[in-house]
Amino acid sequence: MTRKVGYARVSTEGQNLGRQLAALHQEGCDPIFPDKASGKAIKALRPADVLVMAEWDRATRSMLDGIAIMERVHERGATIKALDRQFLDLSTTIGKGILAFLSALAQDERERILKRSKDGLNHAKARGIHCGRPPALNDYQREEAARRLAEGESARSVARLLGVSHVTVAKLRVA
Repeated sequence: MTRKVGYARVSTEGQNLGRQLAALHQEGCDPIFPDKASGKAIKALRPADVLVMAEWDRATRSMLDGIAIMERVHERGATIKALDRQFLDLSTTIGKGILAFLSALAQDERERILKRSKDGLNHAKARGIHCGRPPALNDYQREEAARRLAEGESARSVARLLGVSHVTVAKLRVA
């Protein structure tokens, strides 16, 4: 008997699975695996099962990852259905090829987003804008810590005094 095994994935804790889970429930999937990697869902597959994904690009990180998922599902005697790509029959060679192509497009989009983010950070740094976490110590605290270290105090005791990790203070010796 064919089962529909649902798989929903987000890449960060702050993202919501609600939309994907609703689509998988509507498709009649049971069980459904909310996950950060497809391993559990694929391991649950039996021959003739269908791995159902609400959105193909949420399930794969790259073209090679998409192909690897297809191969692992095929090795278990199952097929894939992507609800957002209903025109694909992934049990055929052509369907698998088209899905690999779509995975490549998704990877390209992710790479372009990363490049734009990196370019934006570099542009901000060039304008003197600090990106990332604020420094744990201000200028006065760094000078005070360096002075105390030079006088022989331990990094741990200076760190306790300043309310920071001893590693933060120990890094001042290296700089």
